[in-house]
Amino acid sequence: MTLLSVRDLTAGYGGAQALSGVTLEVGAGEVVALMGRNGMGKTTTIRAICRMMPSGGTMVFDGTDLATLPSHRAARLGIGLVPEGRRCFAPLTVAENLAAAARPGPWDVAAIRGLFPRLGDRMGQVAGTLSGGEQQMLAIGRALATNPRLLILDEATEGLAPLVRTEIRAAIRRLKSETGLAILIVDKSLVELREVADRAVVLERGRDVWTGGLDALDAATADRLLGV
Repeated sequence: MTLLSVRDLTAGYGGAQALSGVTLEVGAGEVVALMGRNGMGKTTTIRAICRMMPSGGTMVFDGTDLATLPSHRAARLGIGLVPEGRRCFAPLTVAENLAAAARPGPWDVAAIRGLFPRLGDRMGQVAGTLSGGEQQMLAIGRALATNPRLLILDEATEGLAPLVRTEIRAAIRRLKSETGLAILIVDKSLVELREVADRAVVLERGRDVWTGGLDALDAATADRLLGV
């Protein structure tokens, strides 16, 4: 069943056109990678889906037209965002960050601590004093605390130490294997995405130019579209 359907999405900043027609789908329980070189429209696509900027085209989430909604109502439909740069509430403790986002559902504090044991040891610690990796875990935990049906991860492992990247990748694999959560994930690492993604959508200059299973993404196409 299709959970999120995006058709001919357009968006821009001032007079600059950032998206010129992006089409993608995410099914219930599916993990879809959104890929492309820097500046090709990945974060803009996510901002538009989450209703954080004006856009054109069609976006439907579980039968509801997202284009008519403000961002807080889109979130309440079940869209949880882990933004690029983490953006935790720095003056609040870990526990307070989770409580601020909490909505009823299976992802309570105990479940989040089970996914990220490090956070369990830091519940009383102010978020601004956490390491970068711990802040990223908190950002993911905070999104899960909203009990979403679609989790959007924008560069969830960017700039983190290898050990922390491994922990976060393991958590994403658990989310895929143990829950029915749909995930839209932005990342640059083909090796890491092949472990979790069912499909990929590649953007170039604000358009989707390739869609399919990552096993079908050959080296020549990857080099041309991703520069890897």
